[in-house]
Amino acid sequence: MKKLLASPYFTSLVTVALLLVLFAMGSVTYTGFFSLQVVLNLLIDNAFLLVIGIGMTFVILSGGIDLSVGSVLALTTMISAWLLHALHWPPQLVIVCVLLLGALFGASMGAMIHYFKLQPFIVTLSGMFLARGLCYLISIDSITIDDPFYVHLSQARLPVFGAFVSPSVVIALITLAVAVFVAHYTRFGRAIYAIGGNEQSALMMGLPVGRTKVLIYAFSGFCAALAGVLFSFYMLSGYGLHAQGTELDAIAAVVIGGTLLTGGYGYVAGTLSGVLILGVIQTLIAFDGTLSSWWTKIFIGALLFVFCLVQRLMAISAARRAATAPVPVAAAALAGAA
Repeated sequence: MKKLLASPYFTSLVTVALLLVLFAMGSVTYTGFFSLQVVLNLLIDNAFLLVIGIGMTFVILSGGIDLSVGSVLALTTMISAWLLHALHWPPQLVIVCVLLLGALFGASMGAMIHYFKLQPFIVTLSGMFLARGLCYLISIDSITIDDPFYVHLSQARLPVFGAFVSPSVVIALITLAVAVFVAHYTRFGRAIYAIGGNEQSALMMGLPVGRTKVLIYAFSGFCAALAGVLFSFYMLSGYGLHAQGTELDAIAAVVIGGTLLTGGYGYVAGTLSGVLILGVIQTLIAFDGTLSSWWTKIFIGALLFVFCLVQRLMAISAARRAATAPVPVAAAALAGAA
């Protein structure tokens, strides 16, 4: 058991096993739960959360946090709706504009965090309030999006073995594939892991820590804006109250997906399983029909407690192994724990 806890793959294996158990329970308990469309509906309903979770994974891997993503999503829907409704901009130009604004917003927070040595929690909390407040400068009411391009993408259905997915799912999965490649097969990705493991060591190795941090938060802002575009397709409206608390759902999905909150270890692909677990819990409650939707938060909170405890036990197990092992083995164990 101690060796299993010390394994860097333990939380990822637990996440996948939990996902299979939850889906099996639903399949046995509820008629119609075991179907391809139910699985695809999880992706359709949570495509925006997956995209936000991808950006959040990069941030947490670096040892940071980004609390602004939900507000940036809402601001993206508001700016998109206003540009389409009031100024009649072409939808493609609107999308490019909001994606650039999201990346710039994230990059500015990353620059403040690194160059002014500020805590990510405080900076991104300020960004959360700023972005949410800007929504209400545009309008305090919901703005309907009736642009034909947005309506077409909202209603489009792509066939998959007798079932269907929305274009948002395809965009989210492409984003995931690109993020996996960047995290595991590029110098930028390796720098993220190094910074999350030990920032001082990364500096001594000559890695561009400042530039990497700015790019990490820029990518998170870009993902939040892209999630806002997908949410606009999903809701066909812009509203300042959209996606309240989504930043916490994204953090939960990342942690449940196996990424350590302390940074330095995790898999971007694990965030997909974390998002699917949240989706399965919501679907189980919806199929039951007798439970309040608040039970979703209760189950997610309990899961987070369990996964945080498991992460702590993993760290303790790795530290004990390092203390009793020869020097080369100890160094390897500590590197794995980081």
